[in-house]
Amino acid sequence: MCPCMSIFNIFVLLGGLAMFLYGMDVMGKNLEQTAGGRLQVILSKMTSSPLRGLLLGLAVTAVIQSSSATTVMVVGFVNSGLMDLYQTVGVIMGANIGTTVTAWLLSLTGLQGESFIIQMLSPDAWAPLLGFAGIVMFMFGKERQKGIGQIFLGFAILMTGMELMSSATAPLADAPWFGDLFLAFTNPVLGVLVGALLTAIIQSSSASVGILQALSISTGAVSLAAAMPIIMGQNIGTCVTALLSSAGANKNARRTAMIHLYFNIVGTVVFLTGFYALNAVFQFPFYHDQANAFNIAIIHTVFNLTTTAILLPFNKLLVKLAILTVPDDKKPEQTTLLDERLLSTPAVAVDRAMLVGCDMAEVCRTSLLQAMSTTRKWDDTIADEVHRKEDAVDHYEDALGSYLVRLSGRSLSSEDNRTINTLLHTIGDFERISDHSVNLLEAAEEIRDKNIRFSAEALDDLSVLEAALQDIVNRTVDAFQKHDCYAAGKIEPLEEVVDGLVREVKARHIARLQAGTCTIEYGFVLDDLLTTYERIADHCSNIAVAMIEVAEDKFDTHEYLNNIKNGSVKFEERYEKYRGRYTFTPEAYGKTDASTAAAAPAVSAAKK
Repeated sequence: MCPCMSIFNIFVLLGGLAMFLYGMDVMGKNLEQTAGGRLQVILSKMTSSPLRGLLLGLAVTAVIQSSSATTVMVVGFVNSGLMDLYQTVGVIMGANIGTTVTAWLLSLTGLQGESFIIQMLSPDAWAPLLGFAGIVMFMFGKERQKGIGQIFLGFAILMTGMELMSSATAPLADAPWFGDLFLAFTNPVLGVLVGALLTAIIQSSSASVGILQALSISTGAVSLAAAMPIIMGQNIGTCVTALLSSAGANKNARRTAMIHLYFNIVGTVVFLTGFYALNAVFQFPFYHDQANAFNIAIIHTVFNLTTTAILLPFNKLLVKLAILTVPDDKKPEQTTLLDERLLSTPAVAVDRAMLVGCDMAEVCRTSLLQAMSTTRKWDDTIADEVHRKEDAVDHYEDALGSYLVRLSGRSLSSEDNRTINTLLHTIGDFERISDHSVNLLEAAEEIRDKNIRFSAEALDDLSVLEAALQDIVNRTVDAFQKHDCYAAGKIEPLEEVVDGLVREVKARHIARLQAGTCTIEYGFVLDDLLTTYERIADHCSNIAVAMIEVAEDKFDTHEYLNNIKNGSVKFEERYEKYRGRYTFTPEAYGKTDASTAAAAPAVSAAKK
């Protein structure tokens, strides 16, 4: 050990490194959480334009301060089938540019001067103020203020860690061996390898560039000749995170990680070859100058901008290279509904889970409508489709349930927690609606096998009830997919109407049975249909109540239902509106229940 650097300097160095990495982690996670999933989830809606992908990748990475996190998200999106391989190239290039923001923030530590403005631009002046403001916001603010406060705290901790590393390594400036070490790094191959190894270990190019900036400030032993290949290597080393993440993923996800690797390897070779060739001709005077935080940030940015400018026009060649590396095989590819890689960015994972939940709801809706059609006209193809969709919904429920449990243990915003709770409370009801679709198929099979014929009056009654049922299912699914609690508030009055219609259909059937115009055999099938319809409406009510109660951070179904049914003017108005829309035509025979006829004026069933 260098005699000028004591064991206590080592302790300070390790502590500073710990604070630096922790501060970067806190800042990045809270930036992501505060921004929410909406900013990142647009990555899954890319067009085929590489330039647009580049801009979006840049914006996302600049916000969450991690190109590795962005690339892992992209790998997860490709594995889930949300993005194709060609859409990833621009995003990856943009992510590499976006990650340079951190280096520019850290470069402010190198500002020197006596003027007040320059001193205020230095993090030494405003980082402590950010830390103080951050702890005040964290302790006394609301949720969003707490998140912003943690961002400030993370940055203050990061800068404190950098200062500690700089002070701990300052004695190395007088160590001849340390200068000789960085002189060896002027060898491009060795410099690239060291930079790649350091970044692969700490899993962050932003952090490794920050460490290099700290060494350059404290020791003065880092020359631009040594810094340049190290920075190139740091960009290669950051690919390790995506490569590890792609293990076990489908072919296109693995190819995405390879595109990230090839972009940085090809960029490094082209950039260093071009630079050293030009230096051999022009003998750049700055080549052996001392590196500082500012020109390290410049090199980092120029490399990524230059590499992107050179390779963006050849984005399809990068894709072909990745396909050659990970060739096609004969095994069929499967996409993953919910990729575990997205759990590392919880806000994105929550949005993905909600999208899957919305898909599940849509499958339930179409399955139910298809099953209802078979009660009038049997169709083997439709019946097979309903069974297939029921299996799919079961898979949705299993995948979502386990994913949500794992996701709920992550650090989430209140809004994301509410989304998870809504999904946990509703996916079971959607699954039961899908089960009832199969129950309708069974009733339809019985109608077909026994050749049961409905009377015209019975068909009219069922048409009114089925119109109301389709209405409540459509309203429920639409409200769920749009996160619309106001629309969800209209479900319960309609559910009451469906319950009333079920009772009336039964009463009208008994009246027809007594009049000799309907058969007892039809009554058995009718009872199965009515029970199923009523239960489907009940599940729609459950879903709507869950949405409303979770949005208000409480969950007491009985209290909610009691409150809206006892003395709620709006509930009564909505109920009367729906009841007037779904009514029966009075029957011409004398055995019809008088109360039923009185309550049902001659109005045909109408859809919204």
